[in-house]
Order: sequence, then C-alpha cells, then structure tokens
Amino acid sequence: MTHTAHFLEVKNLKQYFPIRKGVFRRTVGYVRAVDDVSFHIDDQETLGLVGESGCGKTTTGRTILHLLDPTEGEVFFMGGNVRDKLRDDPREVRQKMQIIFQDPYGSLNPRMTVNEIVGEAVRYYGLCSKKELGDYISEVLLRCGLLPEHRFRYPHEFSGGQRQRIGIARALALKPNFVVCDEPVSALDVSIRSQILNLLKDLQEEMKLTYLFISHDLAVVRHISDRIAVMYLGKLVEMTSKVEFFDNPLHPYSHALLSAIPVPDPARQRQHIILEGDVPSPANPPEGCRFNPRCKYVMEKCKKEEPPLIEVGANHFVACFLHDK
Repeated sequence: MTHTAHFLEVKNLKQYFPIRKGVFRRTVGYVRAVDDVSFHIDDQETLGLVGESGCGKTTTGRTILHLLDPTEGEVFFMGGNVRDKLRDDPREVRQKMQIIFQDPYGSLNPRMTVNEIVGEAVRYYGLCSKKELGDYISEVLLRCGLLPEHRFRYPHEFSGGQRQRIGIARALALKPNFVVCDEPVSALDVSIRSQILNLLKDLQEEMKLTYLFISHDLAVVRHISDRIAVMYLGKLVEMTSKVEFFDNPLHPYSHALLSAIPVPDPARQRQHIILEGDVPSPANPPEGCRFNPRCKYVMEKCKKEEPPLIEVGANHFVACFLHDK
C-alpha cells in the first residue's frame, strides 16, 4: 500500500498502557504515554524530539519501530504501512529501522564480545559471508571510531563513550535507512558528547541516514537537528524548523524550555521561566490543554478545550489558543 511522499510519516499514534488493580487484575485506567501524535520526517533529515523526562519521547520512538505495538494510529515508512510490512517481510523492516539506546551500560550484553554483539545481526541477515565477517565488523568499528582489535573485548573493558560507539556500530552494521537515536549522549561526559554527536552527523552524511533524535537537552538538539518537535505529556505542542524554533518559539512551554539553556557569557543573564507545579500524571491528564495547570497565560477556554496542532506560519505548527487565528 503506497501512501505518502514523506520518508516516514506518523499518523494519530497512540500508546496507552493499562493500569491493573486488585486480585483479578482488572483494568481501572490507562497511562496515556503517547496520545494522538502526528508528524513526518523527510529523507536524510533529523527531527529532534524534545521535552522533559516522562513526556513520552522514548515511547514514541519505540512505538514507531513497533518494538511496542501501537494502541492506535499508523506509521508509514518508505511508502508503506509498517504494520503491513512487518506482516509481509519482518526481516526487511527490522533491518532498515534501527535504534541506538540511551544507556551504553544496560544495552550491551556483558557476556558477549564486541565481535558477537555487532556480528550477531549481520550473520542473521546474511550481509556478508562467514569468511568476510571479521573484516566487515572491523570496518564498521573503524567507521564508528573504534579499533579492529576491540572486536575481542567485552563491554566492561570500555569507557562509556566507547560503549556508546559499540551501540552505534551495532545499529549501523545492518545498513539501515532510519535510526531512532534515543538520548544517545545523555549518559556520557560533556567532553565525549560532542565527539558522539559529530560522529552521528558524519555517519548520516556518509550513509545517507534519517534520524529521529530524542533528547531533553536543547543545546544537543540544536547541534544536530533540522527540525524540532516539542512534546508535553504525550502530545506535540510545537513543531518547526530549528532556526525558527530558537528565534521565534510560540508555545509557553517552549519558552520555558529555552529559558533553561545556560548562557556561556556571564554578562548576559537569561530570564529563567520557572514553571509552577509538577508535571501532571499521564494516567490522569488535566482537562483541556495539558499545559494549562502550569501556564501563566491560561484562559477559561484552555481549561475546557484541547487546542489542535495548527499551522500558524510556514511549516510552524503550534497547539495553543494564544495563536488561534
């Protein structure tokens, strides 16, 4: 089923987790981790998905890859529905869509050597002969900034940055087209972060990759993204180009996120916007706009109706009644 001109398109995606209680484990409610999210990513583009911890960014990434089955909604990838593609030829989809996990410690099997970690899927998909496997893995490791002799070591023998490079090598060894980068630098030292980000940018150019880059750090997202989507409590609240987002943010939540970025010049103090209250629970989101309990511009309408994500400028989408024309 061909459908879309976009490389990847997400339509009305929902991911609800049931809350079960009592002896009979009856479902008493749902955690609405991802609630009606739609966006697209073009070929060789990087979309940065940002928001505070617990807003549903990682769940969105995993649901797009169908590591979690969507409650509702559809994902179209390279012209076809991912659900249909997985039914017809799961191997092809799994090879073309990969993920780099957040935790370089927990995502690698401590009992396997690097050779086994990177080579396992390469063998499964038959990307090269048994004779060529060692050379192929060495080549992938070199490309990711590691040495061929690292093949025979175990994960505990590496630093955090090197482990993340192994995670990147494992994902890219399969020659994917689309990679979900799930906070790939948040567990690393600041000095290592820029190296890994530059590596990801170089590999994107070299291998013609498309990224969904998930992060809570706007400085990191600014460095790598072409467009930025802001998520709050399972919903997208703003989406636009990187330049437009940093020059002209429209949603009150985007203003608060941007005000938290440290300024390197002590003479220029940025006015911090302190949000009142805590993030509401996704199991019991507020009525109307999800951000209304913490918003200083809140109107009566915000408490009753949910603002739709509408285009207010050229490719600048926002879900806020302040910008409702």
